[in-house]
Amino acid sequence: MYYETIFIVNPDISQENTEALTDDLIAKVEKVGGRIVKRENWGSRPLAYSIANRKRGNYILLVTDGSAEAINTLEHAISLEERIIRSLTTRLTELSDKPSPLLRRAQAAAKREEEAAEAKAAADAAPATETAATEDAATEEAATEEAAPAEKTAATETDAPVAEAKTETKDDSGAAASA
Repeated sequence: MYYETIFIVNPDISQENTEALTDDLIAKVEKVGGRIVKRENWGSRPLAYSIANRKRGNYILLVTDGSAEAINTLEHAISLEERIIRSLTTRLTELSDKPSPLLRRAQAAAKREEEAAEAKAAADAAPATETAATEDAATEEAATEEAAPAEKTAATETDAPVAEAKTETKDDSGAAASA
């Protein structure tokens, strides 16, 4: 059977001590024949209500595969540990290899932050490139404006060929004659 245990560690405990505490609990479960299938540290999160005058806690998820004896050992070790302020163990009907929804949400948020940082870095680099491109465009535009009046003057000074106008005249007999 698979069991999911979530416990909340006092937020005053350092991350290293929280990991050491989790390692000790895992060692106790493995000593009686259980096996930890999944281990997730959800980090410091706000509590729904105050527990032991705390408004935050470090959440840890353990998914255990083993007998009822392994789960009882885990729950007993949790109940004796003063640094753990709350825990909950539930039986799972099926095991999922996917990360928990909370961890997926945290990973997605981290990915969005990373992409935003990359976009900001690209935006910071882009104005320097745009400034150089704008200066080049302004130089080309000024050169074009200087050349344009010269072309207009040259066009007015040359004699443009005059188009011959074709006129049709009718003579007395009604036949059309072209000039």
